[in-house]
Amino acid sequence: MNILLIEDEPETAAYIVAGLAEAGHHLDHAEDGADGAARALNGAYDLLIVDRMLPSLDGVSAVRRLRGQGLRTPVLFLSTLDGVDDRVSGLDAGGDDYLTKPFAIVELKARVAALGRRPALSAVETVLRVGDLEMNLVERTVRRGEVGIDLLPREWQLLEYLIRNANRAVTRSMLLEAVWNFHFDPRTNVVETHISRLRQKIDKGFDAALIQTVRNVGYRISAADHAA
Repeated sequence: MNILLIEDEPETAAYIVAGLAEAGHHLDHAEDGADGAARALNGAYDLLIVDRMLPSLDGVSAVRRLRGQGLRTPVLFLSTLDGVDDRVSGLDAGGDDYLTKPFAIVELKARVAALGRRPALSAVETVLRVGDLEMNLVERTVRRGEVGIDLLPREWQLLEYLIRNANRAVTRSMLLEAVWNFHFDPRTNVVETHISRLRQKIDKGFDAALIQTVRNVGYRISAADHAA
């Protein structure tokens, strides 16, 4: 894989470059957030590895900027911050995975390999639909009927997961794992909060609600009128 590492600690950067090069990856290295963001936009990278605490522009802000400019390259955050809220904020900014420092190089290699196994955009559907809702994965646009809808990165991921599982009930745990990469329940209301925000954008002002609550189970998106 062609990887951009954005990391300001020389020893950490050398550790990562050596370990991933040993696994057959090619790495470019940027030492601050602003330079890293510029290189990410101008280079053809398969993965970005981004430290949260960076000079000139912090990692979260850099990734949020890149997502706002339409860059879809997977992002693995690195950080000494290991609280649930810290991880959620990084993932909400557009990160795909989060690894806490210090870490073993074998775990980093495993995370990188997992992100690399995701299918290329050309190998998956590029337009998802439920009823009059359309999600264009190439143009990064969402429309319901003639109305364009702007989504934040985590709202986008949540909606995409719901649509890919259209007409099926998905649990809170499934959403936490698929969208936030939590393999445990962090005991926060992050799912409920994002579902509420998504409903305001997707359903408010329209005759039919697409996002439905399934009692004692979770949520479902469907154009059909299911009983909850």
